[in-house]
Amino acid sequence: MLSEAIHSLADLLNQCLLAVGIAQSIRKPDPDHPYGWSRARYVYSLISGVGIFFVGAGVTCYHGISGLLHPPVLEALPVAFSVLSASLLVEGATLWSAIKQVRMSAAETGVSFKDYVLRGRDPSAVAVLLEDSAAVGGVFLAGSALLLAHLSGNTIYDAIGSISIGGLLGVVALFLIRRNSSALVGRSILPNEMKEILDLLESDIMIRSIHDVKATDMGADTVRFKAEVNFDGREVARSRVNQLDLEAVLKEVQGFTTVAEMERFLLEHGEQVVDILGSEVDRIEARIKKMAPEVRHVDLEIL
Repeated sequence: MLSEAIHSLADLLNQCLLAVGIAQSIRKPDPDHPYGWSRARYVYSLISGVGIFFVGAGVTCYHGISGLLHPPVLEALPVAFSVLSASLLVEGATLWSAIKQVRMSAAETGVSFKDYVLRGRDPSAVAVLLEDSAAVGGVFLAGSALLLAHLSGNTIYDAIGSISIGGLLGVVALFLIRRNSSALVGRSILPNEMKEILDLLESDIMIRSIHDVKATDMGADTVRFKAEVNFDGREVARSRVNQLDLEAVLKEVQGFTTVAEMERFLLEHGEQVVDILGSEVDRIEARIKKMAPEVRHVDLEIL
């Protein structure tokens, strides 16, 4: 019961941390943080994982080991089972809500439930799901340990239950630490999402080839996409040609009598071609953002 009390306290503190992370992540970009605060969710989810490991798993395992060395006397078992039953109802309800939220987010992203848990962009929802799952599992472990200790009269089962709850919390904590630290370092988006963006670029008539593609998940449904793009110069020039009355241009050129006139003509049209290239970059960036709204920052470097 003490292990479950520690577990519940750790859950409460972690939920507060996750709430702070969500509040931080929706702050607007500023000069010091030009890409925003979206990764704050990963920071606070990482802190939550560390807290679960040391406060939840560490203290619970310590209590279990103490129980093995100094067996306690079981008292007020009816009260203990009543508290565990109430905890199961509450934790079960919150777990079901977390499952529905993660399922909905996975469907919106177009990935499976498992893949979203492993790599989904909302670390807060995944953290709540795992913590609630551990809470429900902890209630079952605590109840089973108390029941075995009561039926057998051997309190070693109570200590084993505490250690088992600590081990469960440790597994959840290590998963959260690994998941969020990977995201903070800079993790690529899912392969199917990357393929959709590349297919869009490769199908564009203005693009000859694409190089050095990077797409980084920045958290809170925010992705930064970067690529070096080799534009088809003939197609870019053709766009400019299609804007012109070629017969009028021909007459204008035939009327030139000096090199200065020809130079002015070429400079004017060269500037227009550069403007068209800039417009094409803007058009392609807009297509990417329309197809994948989570891509908030697009950097296309012209080769």
